[in-house]
Amino acid sequence: MSITQENFQFIADLVRARSAIALAPGKEYLVESRLSKFARDEGVTVDQYVTRRRTAMSHSDTELIVEALTTNETSWFRDSQPFTALSGHILPALTQARGTLGSLRIWSAACSTGQEPYSIAMTLKQYFAQSAYQPQAEILATDLSQQVIDQAMTGRYSQLEVNRGLPAANLVQYFDRRGTEWEISAELRAMVRFRRHNLLDPAPVGGPFDVVFLRNVLIYFDVPTKLKVLRTVHGALRPGGFLVLGAAETTVGLDDSWDRVTVGRSSIYQKAAITA
Repeated sequence: MSITQENFQFIADLVRARSAIALAPGKEYLVESRLSKFARDEGVTVDQYVTRRRTAMSHSDTELIVEALTTNETSWFRDSQPFTALSGHILPALTQARGTLGSLRIWSAACSTGQEPYSIAMTLKQYFAQSAYQPQAEILATDLSQQVIDQAMTGRYSQLEVNRGLPAANLVQYFDRRGTEWEISAELRAMVRFRRHNLLDPAPVGGPFDVVFLRNVLIYFDVPTKLKVLRTVHGALRPGGFLVLGAAETTVGLDDSWDRVTVGRSSIYQKAAITA
């Protein structure tokens, strides 16, 4: 039995209220897929599971459902272009503007199970490997889901997970085998701090940031929420700092407080620097 429209709308309203993610009609299959495990555990259909929760919804039920519907799959160096932009344009531009990078703060928002912030850490290590100095680099990685934050903090990944986008050379250099899993090196783990954070809330402590990665998140928000999140990020960036969005996302036509910078086949966005 498929989920009824009434029960689908109940879940959509719950997810929207907690995360601002809009589950539009046509996403019923996603709700059924993501909640199927919970329903099987109770020996009922997804529709019956939702009906039960509408009658009596605990805080833990809410957390489980919202996390299930807002957790997205990820991979190492996903889409590649953002990491090329980081090493090929952003880091050189920040260095040129400031003379030297005594410290570097990066916010990886909606970091999922950690592949993005650890990919950023590897990019920084490789970029500064030939430099005469090593800036103090701090990466703050946040996500709405405590479940994925807990997994990311372990720094351990299955063979299937490391096969998704991780170059063999990086696996050899930055990971150690631990039974059937791979554990990321202590030096990279030391660069990343994980924290639970809702993008609807004020920016997390740890800024101001030089770079914010906010990829493949805005596409799930309506226009007012997109604008709110962009303004929060704008306020969390240092003047001249950079915002990296997903390939299908842009600030153009939405928020004119950003300068669009073309890098190769993609674009990044820069907060205007303070001028005299």
